[in-house]
Amino acid sequence: MKELINFAAVFMAERNLKYMILRFFFKAFVFIQLALTVLACSAQDQVEVNDMGYDLVLKTLLSHSVPEMDVKTLKGNIDDYTLLDAREEEEYAVSRIPTAKHVGYEYFSADSLSAISKDQAIVVYCSVGYRSEKITEKLKDLGYEDVYNLYGGIFEWVNQDNQVVTGQEAEPTEKVHAYDKVWGAWLKKGEKVY
Repeated sequence: MKELINFAAVFMAERNLKYMILRFFFKAFVFIQLALTVLACSAQDQVEVNDMGYDLVLKTLLSHSVPEMDVKTLKGNIDDYTLLDAREEEEYAVSRIPTAKHVGYEYFSADSLSAISKDQAIVVYCSVGYRSEKITEKLKDLGYEDVYNLYGGIFEWVNQDNQVVTGQEAEPTEKVHAYDKVWGAWLKKGEKVY
């Protein structure tokens, strides 16, 4: 009986040791994977928005086929870029980012770009970034080289407390066309107009 108890104790000790070793290596593996993921992400030019849910939607909605710019970068260098608004006319009429020129989406025409040099730095935006991504792809195909999609669009511009304007006189406004109630949920600030 004593031998059986000793055998059981040794067996349990060995099993505990194997479990502890296995647990150690699993934790080390997870840590290394996490570290590599963080390094990979920081090595890329990552753009993001302030809301994690919105960011996740954008990461899956957009194809990321063109260079993207975040709101903070644009805000700090806005005078260096020509801004193009890829929303429809009724959205643009409600409000726009200051200095933006309307080019639309549904009826976009290369003729609307005749006054813009192909080497001019351009940022295209829409409500969230989907339509502007498609227009940015078209600009690239037309030979425009220095073009960016505004990640998060005018919604993120307003969500980060930046000004929008309306009318010929570019009067400041709180109103933002929210596209529809589903997409408008990502517009957290400003007065939503549908």
